[in-house]
Amino acid sequence: MKHRVTDPLRLDVLAFASDGDELAGEWPGADLERLAEGQTLPQDALPSAVRWRLQGQRLPVAGGEAEIWLHVQAGTRVWLTCQRCMQPYELDLAVDRRLRFVRDEAQAETLDAESEDDVLALPRWLDARELVEDEMLLALPLVPRHELCPQPLPMSAEVSAEEAVPDRPNPFAVLQSLKSGRK
Repeated sequence: MKHRVTDPLRLDVLAFASDGDELAGEWPGADLERLAEGQTLPQDALPSAVRWRLQGQRLPVAGGEAEIWLHVQAGTRVWLTCQRCMQPYELDLAVDRRLRFVRDEAQAETLDAESEDDVLALPRWLDARELVEDEMLLALPLVPRHELCPQPLPMSAEVSAEEAVPDRPNPFAVLQSLKSGRK
């Protein structure tokens, strides 16, 4: 039975994975500053708390060194600005990722290029809050928008055929008239 207290802000990933440990908790949204700064919060509102869970795993490999894995899950609600109607909206943001850790940067780079798994170099200590925040930022939509904007857009995207082409004479007809007028 282990008696070690695990600090998520100074996580020994190797020991955590070797022991098959689990950690879970909640951080105030304001503690994840980069995520908080990217939000369009309603007046007097604070960023929502971020719930998180980490699970370490060391998987044996036949004829090789055991693989070190960290399963990261996190969730919160964020306020973003819809890029279609420019109004704020609330979005449930969730992360469920498995990260593999290897001994050094060179090995991480090689395996990351060859594998669909996310591969990182094993640090001596890992700030799990920073890792969770990084993963939450990566999960944000590239172009935030409502599925259906609550109000009609100021300018309709559908333009009638009459509005699309102004009344202008056909350029070929103009050329023909010029050509025939020269004779």
